[in-house]
Amino acid sequence: MTEFATMLAVTTIAGALTGVGAVPVFLRARVSHRSYDAALGLAAGIMIAASVFGLILPGMEQGTLAGVMTGVFLGGFVLLGGNRAIPHLHARYVGWRREGGSLAATDDDPAIASRARRALLIGAAIVLHNAPEGLAMGVAFASGLEDVAMLLAVVIGLQNVPDGFAFAVPVGETGISNVRVLVYTTLSGLVPQVAAAVFGFALVSVATGIFPLAAGFAAGAMMAVVFREMIPSSHGHGYADASTAAFLVGFVLLVIVDELLVI
Repeated sequence: MTEFATMLAVTTIAGALTGVGAVPVFLRARVSHRSYDAALGLAAGIMIAASVFGLILPGMEQGTLAGVMTGVFLGGFVLLGGNRAIPHLHARYVGWRREGGSLAATDDDPAIASRARRALLIGAAIVLHNAPEGLAMGVAFASGLEDVAMLLAVVIGLQNVPDGFAFAVPVGETGISNVRVLVYTTLSGLVPQVAAAVFGFALVSVATGIFPLAAGFAAGAMMAVVFREMIPSSHGHGYADASTAAFLVGFVLLVIVDELLVI
């Protein structure tokens, strides 16, 4: 199997793991605010640890501190810029078609419309931060850093599960079918990660030594997502302690995975 084929297979699996997060909703299990907030906290902990141990430190080993930190700032501010654009992009959304064709418009069913908007906003955020992660994996594979790339694939795959859960809950509440919930959730992680990985792989052919900048970019984008979106979203229902505990579990889990892969 060629390096490109390996990259394509690994990033596809990592991206598709987003769909696993839809399983509780797919089964129509009751999801409490505590569980939802804890899932966000878990994903946030994994993402912060991945930013440091899977991206920033390997980037500094391959390049300079200045190069990686430049990437961190670029990634963070690009994410913040995209975040400002997303609400305006989706503010014109007015409804969602339930299974069977009935239209849940804002005037007819404001609760469903609100959930649909929330699902789109969360999905857009997932797409926004999955792209730089995929970019980092593609650049790592193309640069011959297979160990780094595999670590990124593992931690990003782990992080994609609670990401998918956070996306699937509001999507499932709109009343669409189980199959569509699963498909939409899977695609929210699969498409941007694979597309960005292919772009990153191709980018190395015209710009060698770009991994430190790409790694910093992905780390900056991930940290911006955590502090701008995930932590505030997980602290609005009275379960901040559960979310914080899950954050610590996610952080420690990633560190353990990192050490096991190194050994």
